[in-house]
Amino acid sequence: MPEMDADRFRQTALAIEREVGKVIVGQKALVRDTLITLLAGGNALLEGVPGLGKTLLIRTLAQAIDCHFSRIQFTPDLMPADIVGTMILAEDEEGRRFFRFEPGPIFANLVLADEINRATPKTQSALLEAMQERTVTVAKTIHQLPEPFFVLATQNPIEMEGTYPLPEAQLDRFLFKIDVPFPSVEELVEIAERTTGVEVPEAQPVADGETILAMQRLARGVPIAEHVTEAAARITRATHPDDPGAPESVRRYVRYGASPRGMQALILGGKIHALLDGRFNVALDDLRAVARPALRHRIILNFEAQAEGITPDALIDEVVDAVLASLTVT
Repeated sequence: MPEMDADRFRQTALAIEREVGKVIVGQKALVRDTLITLLAGGNALLEGVPGLGKTLLIRTLAQAIDCHFSRIQFTPDLMPADIVGTMILAEDEEGRRFFRFEPGPIFANLVLADEINRATPKTQSALLEAMQERTVTVAKTIHQLPEPFFVLATQNPIEMEGTYPLPEAQLDRFLFKIDVPFPSVEELVEIAERTTGVEVPEAQPVADGETILAMQRLARGVPIAEHVTEAAARITRATHPDDPGAPESVRRYVRYGASPRGMQALILGGKIHALLDGRFNVALDDLRAVARPALRHRIILNFEAQAEGITPDALIDEVVDAVLASLTVT
């Protein structure tokens, strides 16, 4: 296992971002949030319209860290066995038959679950169980998934016919929910230049699986002051409409706030954001930087918010501003 310190962590992470940037045009926040999720040992849910490079992003990331990549295209007829694998009847050289486990595409380091909301809840649950437990059970036998293990699931927000939206309890299992914005005119021009010419850029390996695991362990060891941990807890509590510290907008528009997993995502994301900024301690601004992807899928809006076009991101910004302002005053 390679030795890892804060300086090597930052240099390796920046090298990964540079290699991904050779293929992915712009989208720096998307690449950064995806890398933070990977280094936190979590899973990410990407939401964006088709054609924005979500598949290309994780394939390129797998090339940059030299890990096994697998893609699963979710469809209504996809079955759990198509993901985790199944037992098949095999025959040895002497003609004796036996059952052998054939691993499914989930047995990879980086797994793209493309359009996860197009599969049935039964199939979605098979993937989410593997994400949570890091194991697969088939025929009473537990199979360990490889490490590092990272699921990047995508969903299309505009085509909802024939889909099965993820329940809130399953959304909560994703460390980050990352919005994929549409490119600017300048970025579209660069995309055209990179992808319609003779040479197509490719990422080169700058890390490996063992390095990623070492970076994950270092990130968890980053110290965090008590007042920063308390701030993460207060931010999480303030997303609940019945909390005394909740802003008026939360009381009006939120039906249910973030779970304790939201606080965990804030802290882990904050630790990695600090390391990427060259610091070995977590500041309040690190929590602010990761608050949106950590909490946006954990806040359930009421009908009034949906009717008035209120977004979770706007409410999260208000919550963070209110909590951090109150801590500064005290």
